Amino acid sequence: MENRKHARLVLDDGSEFPGFSFGAERPVRGEVVFNTAMTGYVESLTDPSYAGQIMTLTYPLIGNYGVPPKTAESGLLRFMESDRIYAQALVVGQYSGDYSHWNAVESLGQWLQCEGIPAIEGVDTRRLTKILRERGVMMGQILIDGCDEHPTAVDYAEVNYVAQVSCKEVVKYNEGAAKRVVLVDYGVKNNIIRCLIDRGLEVVRVPWDYDFNGMDFDGLFLSNGPGNPEACVAAVDNLRRFLASPVARPCMGICMGHQLLSVAAGAKVYKLKYGHRSHNQPVRQVGTSRCFITSQNHGYCVDDATLPNGWLPFMQNLNDMSNEGVRHAEKPWFSVQFHPEACGGPTDTEFLFDDFVKLLNSKQQ
Repeated sequence: MENRKHARLVLDDGSEFPGFSFGAERPVRGEVVFNTAMTGYVESLTDPSYAGQIMTLTYPLIGNYGVPPKTAESGLLRFMESDRIYAQALVVGQYSGDYSHWNAVESLGQWLQCEGIPAIEGVDTRRLTKILRERGVMMGQILIDGCDEHPTAVDYAEVNYVAQVSCKEVVKYNEGAAKRVVLVDYGVKNNIIRCLIDRGLEVVRVPWDYDFNGMDFDGLFLSNGPGNPEACVAAVDNLRRFLASPVARPCMGICMGHQLLSVAAGAKVYKLKYGHRSHNQPVRQVGTSRCFITSQNHGYCVDDATLPNGWLPFMQNLNDMSNEGVRHAEKPWFSVQFHPEACGGPTDTEFLFDDFVKLLNSKQQ
């Protein structure tokens, strides 16, 4: 205890939270958000959707099952959702440096230090979460005692984080399959690609602003991603051309992909007060009594009232009644705000990938 450096999280409203550093010892600034999931810190930290954010975990004990190895299969890390940690920093109540799990090779603290990610423990995460719920998410910074550096000033909403996390060149998976899907990478999680490959599809992964409209493909898939969708002007322009094509090829979107598809169709988005980041968000399919428990990670939302003619709400959040999906009334296009690929979280809605494959195989396209 005596050898650990004191650290503190300071919110832009002046609130301070003292603790101890257990990650990289450098200051950092980001949007402070909270995640209420009980497990899945490895998957969350490597989710590109957390780029630019300081992640607070509300579950009291973190780190007890360590960190798995970077084992690769089909060009993807098997136990992680990308090739590195994307969250700016981690905030927890109690950190366990002692870990026990059949697949663990190092502690959470060792992994964070190796990747240069600051982390602070001993924080009153209950108080912090209450402030974020009451006042909304806000910018903050982690400061380490004895470190004279100052974090770079940044406004989360003004940064195009999608451009930072997207792939830089075209990547192909499962080449030669009967159906080819273009996956636009806005910050894709590995398990989305796995779910597509497992269903026998060839996946052509392209950068966020890549003009895919002239390519030969059977369907379009729009991935998750971080930040403000309004910063992705080039992505929206490409989607508008896709929607205007005389050939209506199937399209499915997740999270950021859902928001960008909706904006391209003519809808508006707005920022939620504190977002949805957990593994237990209840969602209902509109017009039915079908309910699902979903994994979510987003701070922006599509405004149902702005959906243009021909587009319908598809899913609805049962906590705050916000939009969780859209679909076209006639054409094979739909998207969801939550994560049907889970990882971590429940797999209640993985059937949506099967629905997408059915559209690809339909003779009516």
